[in-house]
Amino acid sequence: MNNKILKSAEFPVSGMSCATCATTVESTLKSLNGVDSASVNFATKTVQINYNSEVVTPFDFKKAIEAFGYNLIIASDSENSVEIEQNKEIIKLTRNVIGSFALSIPVFAMAMFFHHYANFNWIMMFLTLSVLLFFGNTFFVNAYKQIKHFKVNMDTLVALSTGISFIFSAFNTIYPQWLISKGVEPHVYFESAAIIISFILTGKLLESKSSLKTMSAVKKLVGLQPKTITIIDGEEEREIDLQVAESGMFIKVRPGERIPVDGILVSGQSFVDESTITGEPIPNEKIKGEKVFAGTVNQSGSFVFEATGVGNDSVLGQIIKAVKQAQGTKAPIQHLADKIAGIFVPIVVAIAILSFALWILIGGMPYITHAIMSVVTVLVIACPCALGLATPTAIMVGVGKGAENGILVRYATSIENAEKISVVVFDKTGTLTEGKPEVEKIIWERDCDKIEFLINVQSVEASSEHPLAKAITNYYKDNGAKILKIENFNNYAGQGVIADVLSNQIIVGNINLIDKSGLKLSEYLKNENDKLLNENYTLVYAGSEKKVNVIFALTDKIKSNAIKAITMLKEMGIKTILLTGDNIQTARIVSEKLGLDAFEAALLPAQKAEYIAKLKKAGEVVAMVGDGINDAQALSEANISMAMGKGSDIAIDVADITLVTSDPIKVAQAIKLSKFTIKAVKQNLFWAFVYNVVGIPIAAGVLFPFFGCLLNPMIAGAAMALSSVSVITNSLRLRYVKF
Repeated sequence: MNNKILKSAEFPVSGMSCATCATTVESTLKSLNGVDSASVNFATKTVQINYNSEVVTPFDFKKAIEAFGYNLIIASDSENSVEIEQNKEIIKLTRNVIGSFALSIPVFAMAMFFHHYANFNWIMMFLTLSVLLFFGNTFFVNAYKQIKHFKVNMDTLVALSTGISFIFSAFNTIYPQWLISKGVEPHVYFESAAIIISFILTGKLLESKSSLKTMSAVKKLVGLQPKTITIIDGEEEREIDLQVAESGMFIKVRPGERIPVDGILVSGQSFVDESTITGEPIPNEKIKGEKVFAGTVNQSGSFVFEATGVGNDSVLGQIIKAVKQAQGTKAPIQHLADKIAGIFVPIVVAIAILSFALWILIGGMPYITHAIMSVVTVLVIACPCALGLATPTAIMVGVGKGAENGILVRYATSIENAEKISVVVFDKTGTLTEGKPEVEKIIWERDCDKIEFLINVQSVEASSEHPLAKAITNYYKDNGAKILKIENFNNYAGQGVIADVLSNQIIVGNINLIDKSGLKLSEYLKNENDKLLNENYTLVYAGSEKKVNVIFALTDKIKSNAIKAITMLKEMGIKTILLTGDNIQTARIVSEKLGLDAFEAALLPAQKAEYIAKLKKAGEVVAMVGDGINDAQALSEANISMAMGKGSDIAIDVADITLVTSDPIKVAQAIKLSKFTIKAVKQNLFWAFVYNVVGIPIAAGVLFPFFGCLLNPMIAGAAMALSSVSVITNSLRLRYVKF
């Protein structure tokens, strides 16, 4: 299919009651001509569809799934459309729960305390029928629509179980003599049908409310944007809705207000809290020409900026999009659950029929009541919902937790793969080190006038764009040096600069420029020079009048959290390796300081990729951590790629996991998060499988020969309702884990 005409859209879907429903919706949409892919997220009740808009439309999607009893909502392009639909569903469920219990409790009371009075059976029948028709009708309507297409789902189980229970009880109420003539007491179980509906509706209500909590991360991110903005229109200020904001608008922000879109400051100045984007708690000063970002908070002065990135084009918009995309994808572990869910309901129906047959075959007519109740209980206790919610709820909460902590996961697959990482490969510059040189030592000639010469060097270096010159300039700036007028400025590429300051020629550069210019090092500076070279510093020399006056020793400092990050990785049993294009001496020093397991130096990008390929061939699961641009080849070769951003300067589409800040500790935190998340998924799946594997045989009556009792269908209904809620609750625990 031509990618140029493919469109991607997300739609809320109502009416899905279990994982089987999600499978039906997904397969139905995939079968449509023009649909490239469709992925249903049962936890959020949404579907992500990639389709050819020239062949198929959203109205075709809606029509296709309506035949099965589901409704695809074609909402406005609003971030809140999914939440709005879920809130509507919660209101409807709340009303049904209250109504069903209002009628079910009297039925239950009559069954418990007045079951010897036959006339009460008619009252219970009327009340139970009201529960089924007015509050449980959706189960029967949806089950009918499924059967028409030879499909079954959880609605089928509920409709069959409560329907059989009601019909059997109604028959015994209207024709009690028939069973009496067979020597069987005509028991009624209206309370089971009524209470089962109430319990299952309660479970769905709790499930819906809990599912909303799993979406809290996206909700928080969306909440960082103000609803309205103040624009400058000529000489006037106007307040408009954020939804109509466009690039090129001039927007005013007052103290305490959130910045609505990305842009460039054109007037005023302030300090801005960018912790929502960068994670850094210290506010940044903003002056004319600097970038500001949506979702950050203006702290002091008012300013005006020109909008450059609106909506999805802003950094915050990209983050929201990335989080939603990751939450909507499926981890490989989920495919097993989906396959089981697809055949789960037919198997349960078959077990119920087999259970009925065995009771009649072994016990005969006197056990007809036991046979009927075993069918009802088996159908009620089976819970495909827990299977369907096990993976997506944990993935959603895990991805959201990561986003809140500056860890952006691109796909659910990334979380599952990251949990298996055995080796982390680091680039050096900008990953383990700051990526910018800093002056660490200054060695002066003993008889030099330091203050005067500092001013001269600062004046010359201020006109250079070289990173080493900027490092020296920043050092002087921090120490309050002033700048003088210079003349005859000459830049020698790769070597340094020469200029006149107050008629004195000042030379600043590497040893090659110093030698060419005829400057000499004193014996003292020669000795110091050799020491600095052995310590692997980058050296810049400055001098005049045929002699070097000062040596600047610069280094790319190791990041403050790098050692802690490596320690955390080692505690998880993960090996750490440095791959760098820098020289072997620098690589060795960095490796030894950090306690890395191995290093390779002087590597080209292709050689880094080859090294990672060898590790993979040896059976290692490799994560590559780089800047996302220079390390593209190595990142693509690794099992998991992690790209470090610098605050707002992030490229979300570059890697499997994007670290919003350049703090290496985020690497360890990302892996820890994946381990916590996959552990929760496995716990959920274990509970869902064990619940059904143990519960269904007990419901069928496997314990009856040993203990002489059957599981009450009402207890089965309560257990079924709580099983899916327990899975969601376990997933929500991820919101409180600490890295």
